[in-house]
Amino acid sequence: GRNGGGKSTLLRLLARIETPDTGRVVHEGGLRVGMLVQSDDLDSDATVRHELVGDRPDHEWASDPRIRDVLEGLLGGVRGARFPGGLDTPIGGLSGGERRRIALARLLLEGPELLLLDEPTNHLDVEGVDWLARHLAARRGALAVVTHDRWFLDAVCLRTWEVEGGQVHAYDGGYAAYVLAKAERARVAGATEDRRQNLLRKELAWLRRGPPARTSKPRFRIDAANALIADEPPARDSVELMRFAGARLGRTVYDVEDVSLSLGDKVILSDVTWRLGPGDRVGVVGVNGAGKTTLLRLLAGELRPDDGVVKVGRTVKPAYLSQEVTELPADVRALAAVEAVASVVEIGGGREITALQLTERFGFSGERLFTRVGELSGGERRRLQLLRLLMAGPNVLLLDEPTNDLDVETLGSLEDLLDGWPGTLVVVSHDRYFLERVCDRVVGLLGDGTIRDLPGGVEEYLARRSAMPAVPPTGTAVATGTAVATGVATGGDERPADARAVRKDLARIERQLAKLSAQAEKLHARLAEHATDHVRVQQLDAELRDVQAQTDSLEDEWLTTASQVSP
Repeated sequence: GRNGGGKSTLLRLLARIETPDTGRVVHEGGLRVGMLVQSDDLDSDATVRHELVGDRPDHEWASDPRIRDVLEGLLGGVRGARFPGGLDTPIGGLSGGERRRIALARLLLEGPELLLLDEPTNHLDVEGVDWLARHLAARRGALAVVTHDRWFLDAVCLRTWEVEGGQVHAYDGGYAAYVLAKAERARVAGATEDRRQNLLRKELAWLRRGPPARTSKPRFRIDAANALIADEPPARDSVELMRFAGARLGRTVYDVEDVSLSLGDKVILSDVTWRLGPGDRVGVVGVNGAGKTTLLRLLAGELRPDDGVVKVGRTVKPAYLSQEVTELPADVRALAAVEAVASVVEIGGGREITALQLTERFGFSGERLFTRVGELSGGERRRLQLLRLLMAGPNVLLLDEPTNDLDVETLGSLEDLLDGWPGTLVVVSHDRYFLERVCDRVVGLLGDGTIRDLPGGVEEYLARRSAMPAVPPTGTAVATGTAVATGVATGGDERPADARAVRKDLARIERQLAKLSAQAEKLHARLAEHATDHVRVQQLDAELRDVQAQTDSLEDEWLTTASQVSP
């Protein structure tokens, strides 16, 4: 749902932290509920150790594999390597992101039967999000999560609730299935020409063309989606955009030559050579503290290298979106704050967009257009910051965590805009879906002073990181010079399965999924037919649950089998 739509309120109602005006919230007797809110209640005078394991002796809790797993995934191991004093670090001196990791770890260690998480991926890097998704998917118990991370939704959730207009609409499946179901609902309602429907159609087209790792689970539903998106053009014409970007930027954008840079005792870059050309769309991933923000500040001219040179093209007009929300005068109204930069901006291909159109596209409509900045939420001010950046007409965008505080609908509008944006784009983000959607390649900062090209994207980055020692970035670079990856990490020494046998298994599984899908449709029809017969509805519902369980099992088998096919 949109920012301010009531998602967090819904979680607080489920947790019985908030009382409804009418109606009631009923819990099963003895239900243990745990909720991660956006502000923690950690004791600033306590240590990390005390908040997580109390006064228990180390030999007691360190032998528990569940505790070790959580500490390894969130805090860098049982010694708390992410913190300067390990587990004995006082809470009071930690940053907001570090406190949130501790609050999440404490909640997971408590093991409630109902787990309610409000934006759990905030302040987590790509590795942390990946670990949390695997941990929650394997966890027993119920889970409700508010997040704008669409990859995370697909990896963890079996149902999706949309909070809109004071109502909660339920959909089966994660984000990909939700997009398909919502587009189908809009088609049946005759709303295919609506702007929202157009965005959904483009999103479906992207899901069909996207990386196999994300689209394989709803693969058996893709035939149904094809009818909706048969005439949908590609999300972007990369060749045409590169040509237009070259005309605007010239041949040189950024040439980073033999650059070394340290912050204090920490080596960020060591003798690195790296080039960005016109029309390049690059995603940057790395552990927290590896230097992703430092790299953007170096390109933006806010930092100078210790050694080497950063050459900037003469026609480069960069715009840098930092993680800090730029403060505007509190009495400026939202639309006026955008129009103060420009009233019209060109977005490529001879197309222009006005400040009013762009502001409305980013969720400011009606009275919100004329709301004073001082009365806007943090997420709305973040949107204004991004809008003002775009209205300045840059030809290079340097975006540091642009998805922070943006709801899914606004993210879709931003992705739609960037699809046709002709310029060079560098994005630092832990949002895997956003990176895959707007970037053509990914580079990684692995904490060893280098920038590594990752043809395999985020999956290759995770494979490389898992093969490295589980320690945070240190002050000494392990290797120097430019390191460029030449292939996708293999992920192990196992021999690839026989391709022919694997494909036969895949075909068998897909036939079974098609039969189960048809069976589920019949059961839905019979449920509607016997809606007034309570006993019959219960019987049919049990049959439907059994079909769904078989479907989930087969989908997991399909994923496991498909991973054995050699690229």
